[in-house]
Amino acid sequence: MVNVVDSRAKEMALLFGTFLIAICGLIYELLEGTLSSYLLGDSIYHFSLVIGLFMSSMGIGAWLSRFIETELERAFVRLQLTIALLGGFSAFVLFMAFAYMDNYDAFLYLITISLGTMLGIEIPLIIRILKENFSLKTNISNVFTVDYIGALFASLLFPLVLVPKLGLMQTSFLFGMINLFVGAMAWYIFRSMLGQRYVIYLLLIFTILSAGLWKSNELTTMIENKLYKNNIIHSAQTPYQKIVVTGNHGRVQFYINGAIQFDSIDEHRYHESLVHPAMMNAKAHENVLIIGGGDGMALREVLKYDDVAKVTLVDLDPSITTLFKEHKTLSLLNDKAYSSSKVSVVNQDAWKFIEKATVLYDVIILDLPDPNNISLSRLYSQTFYQLLKKQLSKVGVMVTQASSPMFTHKAFWSIKRTMENTGLYTQAYHTYVPSFGEWGFVLAGNFPLNFEQNVSLENLHYMDTDVLKKMTIFALDIAEIEVEANKLSTHRLIEYYNEGWKKWYE
Repeated sequence: MVNVVDSRAKEMALLFGTFLIAICGLIYELLEGTLSSYLLGDSIYHFSLVIGLFMSSMGIGAWLSRFIETELERAFVRLQLTIALLGGFSAFVLFMAFAYMDNYDAFLYLITISLGTMLGIEIPLIIRILKENFSLKTNISNVFTVDYIGALFASLLFPLVLVPKLGLMQTSFLFGMINLFVGAMAWYIFRSMLGQRYVIYLLLIFTILSAGLWKSNELTTMIENKLYKNNIIHSAQTPYQKIVVTGNHGRVQFYINGAIQFDSIDEHRYHESLVHPAMMNAKAHENVLIIGGGDGMALREVLKYDDVAKVTLVDLDPSITTLFKEHKTLSLLNDKAYSSSKVSVVNQDAWKFIEKATVLYDVIILDLPDPNNISLSRLYSQTFYQLLKKQLSKVGVMVTQASSPMFTHKAFWSIKRTMENTGLYTQAYHTYVPSFGEWGFVLAGNFPLNFEQNVSLENLHYMDTDVLKKMTIFALDIAEIEVEANKLSTHRLIEYYNEGWKKWYE
């Protein structure tokens, strides 16, 4: 074989290609896991499923590579062209499958197995192509070194740059083009053997992927408009989550990772129920802590009390707090609560914040998403509640949203049991929110709690004295049951939560 470059240059080019395809392979893997978690929830399950299928398929691909006995260079270039198309369009296909075909799992398995198998063929082919110039020991050492370095690079690039800056769809098309570049580079090295017709293939695939990359924002918007009932007025992929705001005729709905957080038509039921029982039971309101609640709705309710001196709101994602502070329409929903001089916003992980806290709070309000993954479950754990208890004043109370006593029966009562295990007095209560269904909360304090009191605030839209008294009454089918507390060692809450939703919707 006559090469157009010397052996050393060929080795360096192919090793660089190995570095790039290692990055691409892990990016495709992370894309599918992230997209599945966004669309279907339960991130641990879907990431584990994708990684398992990918790795086993790569093993199959490595085994299949033995049957490619001749024209290894031609097989490698063709492989890159195929991966470029499939990998580049993988996010688009999965989005489309979920939104239009209602057959997401089949497409997830097909793409994962196909990509994994082809990626598994790549490394053995490169080692065999290089064998005529270098020893087997050197080949394996060099190829796997750059392969592992590429994987590390991808693992850092994906969460820090790609997802927050480009989003899932653009990332998919971009890395399809990188695979195409590897194919083009391999063709150039072996062009005397492969011929000029591959130029047509390369240009055609480049045109297709470029069009996808150029139109990726429009494609994402088109598919998301199918997924959401109303028109999308804001959509962003932050380093932490996908946030979407929809609106129609003045009605606004807010979603995180596809799960609704509030609907402006009935959010007052949820936020008044979350905030006011705690504020009415607390003996003082001087210092209030809100964890989560970046939309500012709970903050709005807290500021209805004149004796509140300071409110600290801790939310991990600055994109949400900034959005609900600065967006003209959304800031009106929280009565421009972020403009109050009493409010201090801290964009930090709640656990890290409370570990270093030195202030005692009279009221602590936990307005968090449901505990459907470990990252959230830890904020419903006994250890976290014990940390909060240390920062609770003797006359203070804390409250958490606790999912649905109807749909997630065990999870709801597990949250109560977990708070109870800290030694605080607790009281579970619930109300009906049309957007969510029957919804529950748990109040805890250093003294017995009282729901038999008059509601003195006048600027409420839902809660009054009678509503407050009825909140602690549970029908037989949602009454308290024996369940385990949620501990960091077990995360039983996630199991209870998933079991509840599966019972109702699968």
